Amino acid sequence: MDTTLWMVKTACQHRARRISHDTLFSVMELTKMSDMTKLHQAVAAGDHSLVKRILKKGLCDPNYKDVDWNDRTPLHWAASKGQMEMIRLLIEYGARPCLVTSVGWTPAHFAAESGHLNVLKALHALHAAIDAPDFFGDTPKRIAQIYGQKACVAFLEKAELKCQDHRRAAHQKGLPLDERDEDWDAKKRELEQSLPSLNQNMNKKNKKSRGPTRPSNTKEKTV
Repeated sequence: MDTTLWMVKTACQHRARRISHDTLFSVMELTKMSDMTKLHQAVAAGDHSLVKRILKKGLCDPNYKDVDWNDRTPLHWAASKGQMEMIRLLIEYGARPCLVTSVGWTPAHFAAESGHLNVLKALHALHAAIDAPDFFGDTPKRIAQIYGQKACVAFLEKAELKCQDHRRAAHQKGLPLDERDEDWDAKKRELEQSLPSLNQNMNKKNKKSRGPTRPSNTKEKTV
C-alpha cells in the first residue's frame, strides 16, 4: 500500500472510531512488538532499568519514530502509560516533547487521553507546547474533553494560557523554543493533499452501496 494512502487511512480510522491507543496496544502488542526498537519495547513494557542501560550505551535514538506504530517515539509510550520516572529518564537523554505521530499527536495528547495529569504537569514544567493541535485541530485539552478527563481539562485550561505567555515572552527576548517537529511539516502537507481525494473515493463507494442520500448540512466532529 502507498505510504501516503496508508497514513491517511490510519488518520481517518483514528478520527472516526476514537480508538484508545492503550486498547490498540493491548490487541496488537504480541504481533508487532518485534517490529519496535529495543528502546520502544522497553519503554512500552515499563522496564526502567533496561531503558536506562540502552540509553547509557547509546544503543538507540530516544527520538526515533516507529513507523509501525504511527511514528510514536519512546516518549509517546511513556506518556500514554503515565510512566513519570521513564519520562524523566528519556528527557535526561535528549527526548523531545515536541515530536508528533503520523496524525500530529504529541506526548501531551496521549497523556490527556489516558488522564495522566502528573505527566501533563511535567510536560508543562518543561515548557512543552501542550496547546499544539493535531492534524485535525484537536489540542490535548480537546482530547481530554472527548475522553472525559475532567481534571486534565481543568489543568490544561490554565496551562494553555501560561504556555502562550511563555511563547510570547520567549519570542520577545529572542530565545529559542523547541516546539517544531521538522518531519511533521512535510507529512502534514502530504496528508492535506491526499485526504480530499481519499474522502471523494470513499464517498463514491458509499453512494454505490447505499444509493443516493440527502446531503447533510453538518460535518461530523471526530478525532
